[in-house]
Amino acid sequence: MAEKEQSPYPLVPTNGHARSDEESDKESTELRKKKRMKCVAYVVAFAVFQTIIIVVFVLFVMRFKSPKFRVRDASFISTFNFTNDSFDLVMDAQFTIKNTNFGHFKYERGIVTFSYDGMTVGEAELRKARARARSTKKVSALVTLSSSSNLPTNSKLTSDLGGGILPLTCNSKLDGKIHLMKVIKKKKSALMDCTLDVNLGMKKIQNVQCK
Repeated sequence: MAEKEQSPYPLVPTNGHARSDEESDKESTELRKKKRMKCVAYVVAFAVFQTIIIVVFVLFVMRFKSPKFRVRDASFISTFNFTNDSFDLVMDAQFTIKNTNFGHFKYERGIVTFSYDGMTVGEAELRKARARARSTKKVSALVTLSSSSNLPTNSKLTSDLGGGILPLTCNSKLDGKIHLMKVIKKKKSALMDCTLDVNLGMKKIQNVQCK
């Protein structure tokens, strides 16, 4: 019999070694795929987080609001004189400047004008200062309220003084800037528009209302 011819190429082994290599390659490919997916997920999550931070910063931190300027209370010292047709009072008035911004409010010198029936009867001067971020600053100032210089004698004044209640209005404007992170500055003004009653019998103010 003729001798069997041998193949010039080695036969592929029929044991499990080749299959194990294929499975190993497949597992390695899946592992790399999972790693890539994790990287993509991390990048997307970071981008979403950054977007949320920017939106919050723009909507809340960068949303500048005008501080609220109010008269809150007052006490009367030294001079406290009034008749049926005139008054001369010295008042220690307390004011508040409420700053709801994330930066401090630095304001210039301001004047608070007190009026009766549209006529100025006194002024209080406030020095320039600043209200800290998200806080309420309390300031006080002396003001002399007098009818001697501006008010003519009239029945309305006589009626109010006779009733023991002196109705007044007080207005002011504090010009300044909101300072954020020592870099961003935004011009804002704090406005005051209040009405109040001076109770002459009790020597105090009452019925304070501000817009």
